[in-house]
Amino acid sequence: MRYEASIMSIIEGLDQEMRESIGMDAIVIEAGALQKAAAYIATSFSSIMIVVDHNTYQVAGKQLEKLLAEQQVEKVITIFITSNSIGDVVADEQSLIELTLAAKQFQPDVFIAVGSGTLHDITRMVGYTLNLPFISVPTAPSVDGFNSKGAPIIIRGEKKTIVSIGPDAVFADLDILKSAPRELIAAGFGDILGKFTSLFDWKFGQLTNQEPFMEQAYTITKQALDKCVEAAELIERGDQKGIAYLMSGLIESGIAMLIFGKSHPASGAEHHVSHYWEMDFIKHGRKQLLHGAKVGVSCTLIAELYHRLSAEDFGLQAGVRDSVRENWVQIQEHIEQIPSADELRSMLAKVGGPVTIAKLGISDELAENALRNAHLVRPERYTLLHAYNTRG
Repeated sequence: MRYEASIMSIIEGLDQEMRESIGMDAIVIEAGALQKAAAYIATSFSSIMIVVDHNTYQVAGKQLEKLLAEQQVEKVITIFITSNSIGDVVADEQSLIELTLAAKQFQPDVFIAVGSGTLHDITRMVGYTLNLPFISVPTAPSVDGFNSKGAPIIIRGEKKTIVSIGPDAVFADLDILKSAPRELIAAGFGDILGKFTSLFDWKFGQLTNQEPFMEQAYTITKQALDKCVEAAELIERGDQKGIAYLMSGLIESGIAMLIFGKSHPASGAEHHVSHYWEMDFIKHGRKQLLHGAKVGVSCTLIAELYHRLSAEDFGLQAGVRDSVRENWVQIQEHIEQIPSADELRSMLAKVGGPVTIAKLGISDELAENALRNAHLVRPERYTLLHAYNTRG
């Protein structure tokens, strides 16, 4: 079965300008996709730099080296991104410089990002800086950023999303993905689940702050979300079809961001809270949590807050922006489309993901601080959390 068929039908339905903005030659989601990756790379490039960490090298990097050797590729260099003092591979200045210097020394034609979100962010940012393309080889269905152009980078302890480049192609091998650790699969589902609140916040920003909106990107994201929620039991079992649905949903979410040109479809207050937690962990030298696990739990907190604000008629209270007051009835209708916090926790539990801040190791104090200050992570985005924290 061609699980990427739904993705290709989405792309084929776009106008030429949007298709060009995506800029991908191939999307392959199937068992054995790594062999197709090697054949694709061999026909297009002669000097290859594979970007891995020690885990992803064992999972897929070593096999890709062998396949490229069989394809008689002239030059293949594998670069291991060094973990920090607490064992995390982080998309920060040190990792960017490490890969940049390696590329300057070995002069590759292309980067191959073999891993999950962080390795892709490092690779896409360096590729953008050096004007080199990259190919995506996911090793777990853990995030929706594989085919994104946004690179969330830690700069001096602060997380900044920088528009860079997307991959020329994505090769998602189901033999590898279905064997990924359960917590990484659950993280991918958590990242998808966050679209319940990100899509609301996007509508909210459009109604109250005249933020740009694209119905097509909204629909693509919503359909990807619905597909994954319906496949939750298959995903929990590690069924190949369920993993394929999750992976295609993550890629479709990435496509929505690509055609819109910004992260609005897939990132709202739940992501801002997650980023706040991440920066606090870095500040205090704590080992990082999986991005999707944080997003899933933060989505439950945001959903709980938004439903409470709706019940309290927040939009009609003193000090609220006029545009919120004028659109409050419509905003409440959109809030009703967000599942309750308990419903979201049940969905997360179904796939084996953490459902509470306690399970993540997030203290009550840090959670409360994030809900008060996370809007400052992306102050240009007017979410309901932003409105709540900046009312007069």
